[in-house]
Amino acid sequence: MPSPLLPSTTAFLAIAFAIALFDQWRDRRHGFQLIWAIGMLFYGIASGCEAIAAAAGWNETLYRTWYLTGAVWTAGWLGLGTAFLLGRTRFGYTFAFCLLLAGVFTLLTQRKFNYPDAGSAPILYLIGALVLAVAVTIETYFQNERWPVLAAAAVIGATALSLVLMLTVRLAPPGYALDPATGVPTGELFPGTIRLLTPFLNITGGLALAFGALFSAYMFMPKRRVLAYSLDPNQPGDEFLFNLLISPVAIVGNFAASLPGAVRALVAGRLHSRVLATILIAIGGFLASGGDALNRFGVTNYFQVGKFLALIFLLVGFLVSIEAFREIRIPFTSVVLRGARREPDAATAATDGAEGRLDAA
Repeated sequence: MPSPLLPSTTAFLAIAFAIALFDQWRDRRHGFQLIWAIGMLFYGIASGCEAIAAAAGWNETLYRTWYLTGAVWTAGWLGLGTAFLLGRTRFGYTFAFCLLLAGVFTLLTQRKFNYPDAGSAPILYLIGALVLAVAVTIETYFQNERWPVLAAAAVIGATALSLVLMLTVRLAPPGYALDPATGVPTGELFPGTIRLLTPFLNITGGLALAFGALFSAYMFMPKRRVLAYSLDPNQPGDEFLFNLLISPVAIVGNFAASLPGAVRALVAGRLHSRVLATILIAIGGFLASGGDALNRFGVTNYFQVGKFLALIFLLVGFLVSIEAFREIRIPFTSVVLRGARREPDAATAATDGAEGRLDAA
């Protein structure tokens, strides 16, 4: 039986983090802070279920709550927060790609595991992902800032569907399933209709969180452009499609070429806080998604350690970011632990330039 210490620590930190994010939203009213707070609350509840079970044993209620909040909801909501943060940018193309990948991998998951009770769910989930991906792409192309609303429709719709399915499913006794070697819970008692929502939301949300963080870091770091591309919708259609196809390679190449300059700016104290913050968040996002993927494939030895490490990277990344925490205080009080922060002058100037280019990025 796993020790309750690590999941208890993870739960405490995640819930405290959620409260701090909610307090920041209450003060500044940025939607991404509220959405991140919801996602982090789910993270804490799932870890809390693991802690209670480690101390007192699993039961059906804990098992159902753990699966919904942790395996299904957390990544999707954290990724949705990133979508709202980057709603004014061309990140909608990347979010659409994440939706497409989620739909394809949902179908491939069914092919691999062949859940007998999945029915037509894999095809329906794939169709839903494709429709939403196309819609997000179109909204982004026409420079509409409404594409995060479509992203919210995907995440909220999948969340509501999973809740309905969970409330109507019957589980075989004893009402939970554990890995016999590690004691970590697995999802094998749930029907395919529920289990297939985990790749749908985890891939969409986990990749959106991680890729969004890297995208944001790229936008705000001193850039060296070694590969030219443009996503300007006013260019001829064939040129736009070509640039859209090469943009992932161009961004990766430019990102790598820009890293030495970013390191020099960091040492000189001129680097925008979002760069370091979002790189840390990206690492946390990849760790969280990787842990869930390993759990699905039966590798549970590092599940709780992975969740704890992912939370630490996310927590530090958010605290470094001025956008999420311009000042750090005890929530719902006027006790300020760290006063309002400003970017260095050079970084502020770079930020203004970057924000001016967001719509063309």
